[in-house]
Amino acid sequence: MRILFAEDDRKLGKHIKEALIAENFAIDYSTDGEEALWLAENYSYDIIILDIMLPHRDGVSIIRSIRRQGNTTPVILVTVKSDIEDKVKGLDAGADDYLVKPFSVIELLARIRALLRRQRPTMSNILKVEDLEMDLLNRSVKRGDKTIELTSKEFSILELLMISSPKPVSKATIIERVWNQFFDSETNIVNVYINHLRKKIDLKNHKPLLQTIRGVGFALKSE
Repeated sequence: MRILFAEDDRKLGKHIKEALIAENFAIDYSTDGEEALWLAENYSYDIIILDIMLPHRDGVSIIRSIRRQGNTTPVILVTVKSDIEDKVKGLDAGADDYLVKPFSVIELLARIRALLRRQRPTMSNILKVEDLEMDLLNRSVKRGDKTIELTSKEFSILELLMISSPKPVSKATIIERVWNQFFDSETNIVNVYINHLRKKIDLKNHKPLLQTIRGVGFALKSE
């Protein structure tokens, strides 16, 4: 899952960013309203978290702008203001939720999960492709009766491939959805992770599932 997080308080921003990364989210972090708007307009996100009082462009005007462009990404507004008028203004602009500082990371994570469930109400906690099964709630993977241990990045890549299956996912999309904003798109790190994943999930006596689609990307499907 990929999140755009805009907060000009660098100390708070660093704390929240690290907490979100620890939960295996890919984070694009900005301290500037104009940059946050540019990112929202040019990249795809699962959630956008905006402080209202950002330099150069405030959070409410960012929401208005992206909503006019048809961007329906869920937005959580964050501010020190607690007046009902500020909440109404943000929600009327198109925000989906509202958090008043100070707040706990636990509460923020709960709000994120609630918005993701609202966006995809039919999505199960269990993903399955053939005999490969992923439990999103427990963050576990197994093939048949064998449990497969994955790193956080391997899990995120596999989740993306399972959600997209049987359609292929490009290397650029994997980088965008799994890694952070300034990740080097020329690196071969995706191929390295795909090779690690293939060794872990394409077990002996099981038909291969992780396919390389030449010139396109990678897909999870039977040959």
